[in-house]
Amino acid sequence: MKKSSKRTVKKAARTPAGKIFQAAKPVIGIRAVHLDLKGVPPTPERLLSFLDLCAAAKYNAILVEWEDMFPWMVDERFRCETAYTPAEVKAFISKAKELSIEIIPLVQCLGHMETVLRWPEYVHLREVPAYNDVINPLAKGARELIERMVNDVLTLMPDVKYFHLGGEEAWTFGTHPDTKAYIEKHGKGALYMHHVEPILDMLSAKNIRPILWHDMMTHWEDSALDAIRNKADLCVWGYGEDPRKTKHHFAVEHIKRFKKHGVAMWAGSAYKGGDGLDKDLPDIERRVSNMQAWTEVAREYNMKGIIMTAWSRYSTNQMQVSPIDGALDAFVLGAMIPYEGHTPKDRDTAAAAVLKKAGEFERFTACRDILSRLASQRMAGWENVRILRGYIVCAKDDVRRADSYHAGMHLTHLANHVKHLESIVPEFKEAFIGLIPDLWLDRYLNERIEPLRDERAAISAVMK
Repeated sequence: MKKSSKRTVKKAARTPAGKIFQAAKPVIGIRAVHLDLKGVPPTPERLLSFLDLCAAAKYNAILVEWEDMFPWMVDERFRCETAYTPAEVKAFISKAKELSIEIIPLVQCLGHMETVLRWPEYVHLREVPAYNDVINPLAKGARELIERMVNDVLTLMPDVKYFHLGGEEAWTFGTHPDTKAYIEKHGKGALYMHHVEPILDMLSAKNIRPILWHDMMTHWEDSALDAIRNKADLCVWGYGEDPRKTKHHFAVEHIKRFKKHGVAMWAGSAYKGGDGLDKDLPDIERRVSNMQAWTEVAREYNMKGIIMTAWSRYSTNQMQVSPIDGALDAFVLGAMIPYEGHTPKDRDTAAAAVLKKAGEFERFTACRDILSRLASQRMAGWENVRILRGYIVCAKDDVRRADSYHAGMHLTHLANHVKHLESIVPEFKEAFIGLIPDLWLDRYLNERIEPLRDERAAISAVMK
């Protein structure tokens, strides 16, 4: 069987690209994929081979959210245990250039600042002292810190054309007494621009065009939108419904308003990490529907490009989600749909053809299948926890209901699901060997298995 499988891969590798991609030229010019490196990050070797896969899928840009995988010099504590070396970053940049793939770095400037603000020396920069996610735009040294981080990245990759500054989901923005007073006097947009405009100007002086996520701008005053028009592009993102059919932050009414003010825009869809903060695999139906909608909207509103985001954590302090290598079918479709302008009739076959051509199909199916088994056992385990917790309350409220055979049965089921999860671990690690550092594989598995172990022990103790 293995020999036959190898012959199939070789045959697929000789298939002309035109048999897979039908369009004479791409419908959307810039087709970027997102690398969110704050969770389940690729090994240095996988980081390089990932570029080959991007080229095979016809992505021509990568948005790299370096986070704690970057070899920071501004403060080495910002690095995680497996951070890339400067040489590894340079090798990635060099290979991307050889493949004509544009690299767009991302450094957070406002929200999602946990990597920085968790350290005692930076507590004074927090918007709310108890939370380490949002920086105070008016705090002394806040902007300067962001500028140093941006320059840190540019030291290793000075030739970029675009630089993403994040800027989204600053949940506590404007709640500090100082920032609240500033907004009351000048407006939300004015406070945001007070913080980022010097950074935007610094990048523009280097002939680098800044990009920001759009969600913080949806209720800006007109003057603020006019101010940002010549300073940065906005990426309008939303991973659920069609922008033309939603009332959420990415509703088309906001796109129309941005366009009215002359703001240059990108579209933001997702190929993974948009379906739940603990999901192991993307919801392919939901992903494809969203990709198709954004492709149509990007074309209609003449957006510069489309970014297929791929969140590995919903925020820095949350659990890891959806490893890249189990989501490569969605990854391929995230490039193919904006290239062709439509979803392939047989999308599974189309995605498989690209992966076979790249020599990635067998490994992808192994990763996807083990993640599917992991997810199935987890779901079944938590269903038994739900039932058992209800039984415990039932028996506590009415002792006549205690000593139920069915409760014991569900406890046995829970124990069996935990055992199944534990038995998956070696196979899981084998599937992902060389793709993700062992440290992050162990933590990914612990995040999924340990809570059920704890529930089993706690419920067993109560039911004795």
